Amino acid sequence: MEYEFQRFSLPRTITRSAVRRLLVDHAEYGGWELARLRLYPDGSRKVELRRRIIRVRATLASDFLPMI
Repeated sequence: MEYEFQRFSLPRTITRSAVRRLLVDHAEYGGWELARLRLYPDGSRKVELRRRIIRVRATLASDFLPMI
């Protein structure tokens, strides 16, 4: 499986409930899941989200049409 990642930093001034709301919104509406959250001693956070990349393979319509 292949994933795409989104990484961002959050300052210590953002409350825990605001961070939770932000992550829930990304999960529900963007299809992201939490890959890693690092909480530093100064209160700042680094967040890493990921979501699966779905590759669509092209098919030729002529493969499915009967030969005449």
